Amino acid sequence: MSQSDLSLRTTKVLSPNRASTLSTTSSRSQQDNVKKIAITADGKLPLLRGIDQNRPLAAIIQDIASEWDLANAADYALQFTEPNRQVYITERNRIELQNGNVLSLTWSPEKSARDLYANLTGPNAELRLESLKRLQKLATDSTFAHEFINMQGHMLIIKYVIDGKSQGDPMAYQLKSFMALMEHGVVDWDIIVPDFTKRIVDCIISPKSGISPLQSALEILENVVLHCSDITKHPVIEQHMTPEKIQTHLQSNEVQKNAIALLNALFIKAGPEKRKKLADSVQSRTFRNVLMTSVFGGKLGSEMAHQLYKLQTLLLNMYEEKMLTAADPNSQSVTSIIETLRKPVLDIEADSNQLGNRKSNVYKKLGFEDSSHPAQDFVRHTPPGILALDNVHYFAQNQSENYIKVVLENSCREDKHDCPFIRSSIMLTRVLCDILKIGEPPSDDGKTYYPMFFNDDKPFEKLFCICIQLLNKTWREMRASEEDFPKVLGVVKEQITRALQVQPRSFEVLKTRLQTLTYQDILKLWAEDRQKKEDWESQAKPIIELRQHITPDMLNLIKQQRINFLMEGTNFQKFNYKGKIRDKYWFWRLAPNSKSFLYADCSENSEVALDDLTNKLTISEMKSVLVGKDCQHAKKAKGAINLYFAIQPQPSSSENPENFCFVAKDETELDMWVDGLNVLLGNEMDSSQKNKDLELLLNMETKIHLLDIEGITIPSEPPQIPPEPNNFDFVYTNF
Repeated sequence: MSQSDLSLRTTKVLSPNRASTLSTTSSRSQQDNVKKIAITADGKLPLLRGIDQNRPLAAIIQDIASEWDLANAADYALQFTEPNRQVYITERNRIELQNGNVLSLTWSPEKSARDLYANLTGPNAELRLESLKRLQKLATDSTFAHEFINMQGHMLIIKYVIDGKSQGDPMAYQLKSFMALMEHGVVDWDIIVPDFTKRIVDCIISPKSGISPLQSALEILENVVLHCSDITKHPVIEQHMTPEKIQTHLQSNEVQKNAIALLNALFIKAGPEKRKKLADSVQSRTFRNVLMTSVFGGKLGSEMAHQLYKLQTLLLNMYEEKMLTAADPNSQSVTSIIETLRKPVLDIEADSNQLGNRKSNVYKKLGFEDSSHPAQDFVRHTPPGILALDNVHYFAQNQSENYIKVVLENSCREDKHDCPFIRSSIMLTRVLCDILKIGEPPSDDGKTYYPMFFNDDKPFEKLFCICIQLLNKTWREMRASEEDFPKVLGVVKEQITRALQVQPRSFEVLKTRLQTLTYQDILKLWAEDRQKKEDWESQAKPIIELRQHITPDMLNLIKQQRINFLMEGTNFQKFNYKGKIRDKYWFWRLAPNSKSFLYADCSENSEVALDDLTNKLTISEMKSVLVGKDCQHAKKAKGAINLYFAIQPQPSSSENPENFCFVAKDETELDMWVDGLNVLLGNEMDSSQKNKDLELLLNMETKIHLLDIEGITIPSEPPQIPPEPNNFDFVYTNF
């Protein structure tokens, strides 16, 4: 069967309504393909016209050129006119055209590239400068960049930079143009020659170059460091681009972001030894002072925040090697450190006989798991390995009073409530590494930084000293024992994480913040977060639909529970329409077949067996349920009448029977009986208890349904249904 026969056969099986739908869809599709836009050009009146997206762009430009009497239509192109999107319209990006766009008819990328190249190589200096100004704008467009690079225009810019005849603004135009051309990725950064790099470095370190070329010069050098396959070709970078030289540019708001970015690039590409030197320079007092005053002293944008986050990550990752290295039990330095940890405890024992009676083993007092071979604790727990030992050593050496206080406090606790210091330190170090993501490379979109880390030469150690005291305090607040260790660590991790959210400028600010986050505060915050999450989820459309879907089942469950309650029966004080009958009680219950109520007189607080309930009121004999002031026996009541209810029987042909009057013991009993009676009469339940029970059941059932998608974010709206296809000319292979 031919393709035409198959299409014809497919058309025949379509109903008239379907054919009408196809016609409407086709018409709508044609309208969508025509974009109504305005077109401008220098010296011409604007045109308002529709552009058919199915027509070739060259044909559309030919029509416009003809209408304006312009020769050589191939030399023209359309361009967006928005200030932040002055790019050429091509067959690739024309899909971005929208109704109401204003376009400009301008010289094509090919002609613009030819003209600019000719002007840049010509003898007219003024024309060269104007061409450079225009080039830096056009170079951001991908189509133009390809054309200009194909003419070796980028090599021409390199030649001009190496010649070194330009300074100030002309140099800035050259560097901005070159950077814009390279950003399109048409050519590799390996085309950069050492002479070009030397000229860029001179531009950065020489005050004669002026401020205008600096930003592009720093940006170019950053890309050379990051993207050149052999950075050793450019020794001038390592020789002159030191943190001390880069530091001078941090005081300028215009280029400080680029200076930090270059520093990050040098960090990333450096080997271990060079990276250590870079870190030492960045953490020197002079560099830190410049950072705190010039960078953190003002308002920071998102790009600067990203560069600071990246620098912080690179500095903290200097701890990765120690984190992954197990302690060497045979190392003299490890043995010496452990001995310095032991000495203060020995001094304490010498001054206190009672402590000596409680624990004779010093290493156990310190919380070592292996008191015979204490160094093994830092072997067994790797990561954090020797990093934890360094933290403890720093704490003992630099905050000896706090160290002794923590150890002494734990020694004075009962055995089951003591907090093993060494084990705590190892686990805490692991938690801190996890929070700060030590060992992970910087992400492309990270922007979280903490100024305090740039304000100290030992940031991780300082953080540990604060947090180990926090852990000890939280342990005490929780009255924890050793089996509570994971729970305590979870609370401490939450305390640290929340304290860091304020981006503390100094460790003192962090310490103050942590003091306000007690264990009870964390419990309250967790409860609030959980409630907010549940409130938000309850408003999501999928959750609302789920609740609506399960509501009938939950209502049936409540109805059955009310019926069961009535079947159990209740002892009531006896009332009639005149009021309470003194010392008279009766017991009412629903029959097992749910078709009648059985009742009989009884004593106070007693139950009556089913067989002894001699009186009967069938459901068919009941007319309605009365509550509160509508009840006859409530009219003469003294005090509250909210617990009064009555069963109104159906009137007989001869007389109106008296209502059965009741008073519930409390609101719950009232709601249970009134709801149950309404269910039996086929009415809706309307009590407050029914609403509470329904909400409780819906919440529980919803949570059970959501267990299967734990950790998955529920969208507030369902995914959009894709639009209908342009036509329904589908080819069916099976009929």
